[in-house]
Amino acid sequence: QIKTILSGFIIRGYLGKWTLMIKTITLVLAVASGLSLGKEGPLVHVACCCGNIFSYLFPKYSTNEAKKREVLSAASAAGVSVAFGAPIGGVLFSLEEVSYYFPLKTLWRSFFAALVAAFVLRSINPFGNSRLVLFYVEYHTPWYLFELLPFILLGVFGGLWGAFFIRANIAWCRRRKSTKFGKYPVLEVIIVAAITAVIAFPNPYTRLNTSELIKELFTDCGPLESSSLCDYRNDMNASKIVDDIPDRPAGTGVYSAIWQLCLALIFKIIMTVFTFGIKVPSGLFIPSMAIGAIAGRIVGIAVEQLAYYHHDWFIFKEWCEVGADCITPGLYAMVGAAACLGGVTRMTVSLVVIVFELTGGLEYIVPLMAAVMTSKWVGDAFGREGIYEAHIRLNGYPFLDAKEEFTHTTLAADVMRPRRSDPPLAVLTQDNMTVEDIENLINETSYNGFPVIMSKESQRLVGFALRRDLTIAIESARKKQEGIVGSSRVCFAQHTPSLPAESPRPLKLRSILDMSPFTVTDHTPMEIVVDIFRKLGLRQCLVTHNGIVLGIITKKNILEHLEQLKQHVEPLAPPWHYNKKRYPPSYGPDGKPRPRLNNVQLKPIAEEREEAEEEVHLLNSTTL
Repeated sequence: QIKTILSGFIIRGYLGKWTLMIKTITLVLAVASGLSLGKEGPLVHVACCCGNIFSYLFPKYSTNEAKKREVLSAASAAGVSVAFGAPIGGVLFSLEEVSYYFPLKTLWRSFFAALVAAFVLRSINPFGNSRLVLFYVEYHTPWYLFELLPFILLGVFGGLWGAFFIRANIAWCRRRKSTKFGKYPVLEVIIVAAITAVIAFPNPYTRLNTSELIKELFTDCGPLESSSLCDYRNDMNASKIVDDIPDRPAGTGVYSAIWQLCLALIFKIIMTVFTFGIKVPSGLFIPSMAIGAIAGRIVGIAVEQLAYYHHDWFIFKEWCEVGADCITPGLYAMVGAAACLGGVTRMTVSLVVIVFELTGGLEYIVPLMAAVMTSKWVGDAFGREGIYEAHIRLNGYPFLDAKEEFTHTTLAADVMRPRRSDPPLAVLTQDNMTVEDIENLINETSYNGFPVIMSKESQRLVGFALRRDLTIAIESARKKQEGIVGSSRVCFAQHTPSLPAESPRPLKLRSILDMSPFTVTDHTPMEIVVDIFRKLGLRQCLVTHNGIVLGIITKKNILEHLEQLKQHVEPLAPPWHYNKKRYPPSYGPDGKPRPRLNNVQLKPIAEEREEAEEEVHLLNSTTL
């Protein structure tokens, strides 16, 4: 939802004060319940609620949706900063994953918001260890070149896990929406919580809080560690306690822990699929990191024992001598956590920065990069959508993914509305409509706004009036201005036309008129239109021809057009006026006519033959 809002769509009440209060209280309960969920997503939502509420204190931001989206971008960076104690990662997360349009001024504002959030978090000291990071690690052994192979294998596992989770979770959420089970969300939460509690309690690793589990899996085995993961057979010749403990053969506790971790891995995979999407505040970072950390710790122990018993193999011979501390299983857990998180979200740069800020392991950034990049490649092989984009598509939100490329050679005239079977475009004239006419038009339609034209005959564009502004202006005029009745003439022109003496007082609404609405010509390629919608976050643009309004393109129209292209819709008849000899088809860069996909109706345009011949010359000589 935050991504959709930042792309220019407004979800009423989603960032209000009641949402903030309820989300804050229930987030504490959800995280403490032991369900397979995290807190980073809800914290981003809470931060954006704060940013939205505070923006109403300043007129510069309260009346400008574009400025408000800049505040929300900075708020999302602050949310990740407090969730993980990773301010730089929060800024990059807002840039790479959340924000739709991220100018330079938003970058430093997000940086400042993340800085303040991290400073306040450090002052409160919630972890009680005087550290900002959540999973601080301190390894005493560097990574070696041969370890890139198991790191890449963990990346493959992360990509496979991400592809499986996205498909399974979307399938379950779609089934929830289409069955009676979705009508009882409270019952679903109770069932999931009960199953989680019953299955998780016997296993000591699933019994732990997810953050505590990740911390234990990241921890290197020191001389004073007493957990089952550190139950190694000690070297009887060692006479002193040192930090750099050499690799040792695994004891019975380690093998028992591996079996318990395997069961915990299966449990986490299944329960995360069914938990993410239920009606409680839930994030995905922590569960995905837990799954990757479990798999990574198992792989790390396996590589450690392999290097201990076969240190004479050529891949170990140069680095893993007898009595040396060669392999660190906790490092594999950290790399696996990053790989699984990358497979689910398909993030790269921000994810690596978040993980090394989260752990303080800057020295191990290359293994993290290798695993995350591999997980993205493997995940993209099964589908380029991350979990957030998949849920946006499932919920039907009007979101244009900036990561997708549009390469089809269609024109704005092929996509615009109205079509031949549609009713005419709803427009306003600048001085020929009454208050009652506009009120009836508002009540009969649900459009966000209306083009304002000079007259029905000329259809020359004057501007664009938003539905909300019209409603507020008319209601205010009826209450505060004397003489404004239903038959009052509404004037959008600069000068009021002369009216009979017995006519009621006219209503001037030129102040609410957008005199420069975004327009494109009917010959504009759709790849340019899509790029404009993505970068500017537009909700609609008008299609004109020599200043005459032909139609309108909304974000919904573009999404429907993209969906038709993905489904390989058969080409239909081209627009009627392009079939005329004096209106040649538009040509692409290769000199060939552009194909058509959709059938639209355009108003007949009266043109002089010289203008048409000039247009033919321009079309034949211009290369986009």
